[in-house]
Parts: sequence; structure tokens; C-alpha cells
Amino acid sequence: MTGLNISEVAVFAILAIIAISAALGMLLSNNSVYSALFLVVNFGVVATFYVILGAPFIAMAQVTVYAGAIMVLFLFVIMLLGAERIQKSRHDLPWQRPMSIVLIALLLTVTFYVVVNQNDSGPLLSQNLTSYGSPSAVGQLLFQEYILPFEVTSILLLAAMIGVVVLTGVTKRRRRARRSRRL
Repeated sequence: MTGLNISEVAVFAILAIIAISAALGMLLSNNSVYSALFLVVNFGVVATFYVILGAPFIAMAQVTVYAGAIMVLFLFVIMLLGAERIQKSRHDLPWQRPMSIVLIALLLTVTFYVVVNQNDSGPLLSQNLTSYGSPSAVGQLLFQEYILPFEVTSILLLAAMIGVVVLTGVTKRRRRARRSRRL
């Protein structure tokens, strides 16, 4: 295993701090638009991690698909539904906070276990690293081994878009009905 130099560790630490800060900003923001923009920052940092790991195609796909198309869709839905401000719900369930703490602890435990028990003979190192992450390798893997999840995801996204259109229509009808009752 090659040793890491100080500049690589510093770059990783800075990017990790930015990613964690953006994730916390996304979770703690009361404004949905700001939350979506924090998520864009997080997607950008993840794309930078991909570039550092030597997978420029996946990094470009990350920027194009997630930071580009998906976030435009999120912002479009947020603006269309008029849900910029997140309202505090009176219907919070009492088990949600303890369950989230347990799940966070479990995630951190598993992450720590994976990092501590990492070895050099993982599946990534046994592959041909020159073709790893190339467009042809990703395409072959996607359309040969992962065709079913790929198609299920496309159907799920289509159903979500149809749901947004239906919810928008219902919301507009309710607003019109409220306005007509006031008059």
C-alpha cells in the first residue's frame, strides 16, 4: 500500500468538512430552497471525491444527473407546490427522535468497523484499474448486470413525476376552493 502524503490528507479533510457542513445545513435549514442548494454543494463534493478516486466519468455523471437534472426537478417541485418554508409539525411522533439517534449510532458503528477492518485485498484492487470507471465499463456493468434496477429506477422516477403533477392539481383545486369560499 502506498503511503498518503500530507496534502492528500489535507484535501480530503477539507472536502469532508465541507460535505458534512453542507449535509448539516441541508438538514437544519427551515427553507426548502436553501436545503436543496446545500444538497447541490454536497453533490459537488461527492463528485470531487470521485475525481480524486480516479473515476472522472462517474464524477461527471454525478454533476450532470444529480447536481443538474435532479436538483432542477427538486427546485421545480418546491416552487410549484409553494413549499419554500418548512412548517413545524404538530404531529411529530415521540419515537422519531430516539429512533434517529439509534440509527445514527448504528451508521457510525458500521462505518467505523469498515474503516478499521479495511484491507488491501478488496475487490477494487483485484480489478483492472485502467478500465475502472470508464464510460464503457460503466455502460457494460449497467446494461448487463444492473439492467433490472436501472429500469425499476426509471419507472419509479416516472411515477414520482406523475405524482407531482397530480399533487399540484389537487393543491391548486384546494386553493381555488378556499378562495371561492372566502368570497
